[in-house]
Amino acid sequence: MAPRYDALIIGGGHNGLVCAAYLAKAGRKVVVLERRPVLGGAAVSEQVFPGFTYSVFSYVVSLLRPEIIRDLELPRFGLQLIPLECAFSPLPDGRSLCRWSDSEQTRREIEQFSKRDAEIYPAYGQAMMQMGRFVKPILSLTPPDPTSKNPAELWELLQLGRRFAALSEEERLLKLKMFTMSAVDFLDQWFESDVLKATMSVSGIIGTFQGVRSPGTAYVLLHHYMGEIDGAFRSWGFSRGGTGQVSLAIAASAHHHGAEIRTEAAIERILVKDGAAYGVALQGGDEIRAKLVISSVDPHLTFLKMVGAEHLEEDFARAIRRYKLRGSSGKVNLALDRVPEFSCRPGIGPHLRGDVAISPSIDYLEKAYDEAKYGAFSRRPFLNVVIPSLVDPSVAPPGKHVMSIFVQYAPYHLKEGASTWPSRREEFGDTVVDTLAEYCPTLKESILHRQVLTPWDIEQVTGLGEGNIFQGELSLEQIFFLRPAPRWARYRTPIRNLWMCGSAVHPGGGIMGAPGANAARDLLRSGSV
Repeated sequence: MAPRYDALIIGGGHNGLVCAAYLAKAGRKVVVLERRPVLGGAAVSEQVFPGFTYSVFSYVVSLLRPEIIRDLELPRFGLQLIPLECAFSPLPDGRSLCRWSDSEQTRREIEQFSKRDAEIYPAYGQAMMQMGRFVKPILSLTPPDPTSKNPAELWELLQLGRRFAALSEEERLLKLKMFTMSAVDFLDQWFESDVLKATMSVSGIIGTFQGVRSPGTAYVLLHHYMGEIDGAFRSWGFSRGGTGQVSLAIAASAHHHGAEIRTEAAIERILVKDGAAYGVALQGGDEIRAKLVISSVDPHLTFLKMVGAEHLEEDFARAIRRYKLRGSSGKVNLALDRVPEFSCRPGIGPHLRGDVAISPSIDYLEKAYDEAKYGAFSRRPFLNVVIPSLVDPSVAPPGKHVMSIFVQYAPYHLKEGASTWPSRREEFGDTVVDTLAEYCPTLKESILHRQVLTPWDIEQVTGLGEGNIFQGELSLEQIFFLRPAPRWARYRTPIRNLWMCGSAVHPGGGIMGAPGANAARDLLRSGSV
């Protein structure tokens, strides 16, 4: 049978859709197959309760690459980003810290805890922006293989080395520290206030099953610091209509350029013959042929289930089995009949139009991690809370609101087993609401509906292994030329005509789109499609 498509993309998450849009724009015949009835993977908007639209899993936009927005003309297809105004941290003793986009406002807030920190905070921000600018080009780089003797790859390594050598000695040391230190140890070099360091350090644990004192989390902090909206670094925002509108805008662009997109198209297996992929078999028995198969789902699902170990060399299969998913977070989405007020800063002010972090101290965060290490969800977890309806009324009925609560830690592997999560779901939800209610006493009486998502639920709904929305930890042994496996970080795989384009390949997770764009670029350059 002749192939029906130039490229078949497994998974309608935002990275798969980005890859499809670029290939279709280049004139290739592309089909995207998504198992669920809705597009977006973890970046979806769903009306779970009548009138209330949730960003069910991923809930803020920070890493979506500006060049992708431009290339795919996403505003033309409905993308609207609303910058978050601040980062608010309530404290149990009645105080609070709010970091604003206005530097003078932020200085006055930090000064309550440390005059020294207030003075040095702008210099820290400048240093992080400098590092972000150094790393930014690497996001769109195809990782070179350091073991290769290919002159082209050796040249890429040399260019990286030259860029690093061109930095000042102070900048080189700072970057080396970012890749080896914990988030807290790195922040210790700048600040003295535990309150400030705690609320800043949590960016280093999102997407990892590590604590804020774990080595390597300083890099994750930088990864999240590279959020950019309209050229402004460290900018996070809401997508009007929820994060699903990001995925739908990309899908509309892909469709405009000729891509075919199918939902409710669950894949049974990837068809492989003589070491080469030539299509997929759907659940139900239908087969679809294509010159290339591109997977945007995680490596365990792609290789161990859809391809099958019988088609893999043992060394590669072993590396994929060792690839760490380690889901460690859950989600609670609330429908509210009013905006709850925080006792430390009463009123419905601008401090609620950004994100709210329940991270009162470094010890608090480490204790939350300690519980998770031994297979229990944290009884006093780190929470990141947003109320998007305050800036986007379209997601809730008039006078009503939605609240999104990201929760860490909620380990996929409970000590009683992952399969026990359904019986613990409501207990987990109660823990989250009880924790937030300590700071926000009116919360419980304002709740109309509640959706609780454990990592087990996230896996069941989206197919993301262990519920990790980053498709694997952003730990040092799983980034750049090691993601997802040594020698196989260039979007290609050992199976001929099978490529990868999801968050499990460089540069990793978040609503970024770079893995999908990079894979499409390399495919087109290679002449494979």
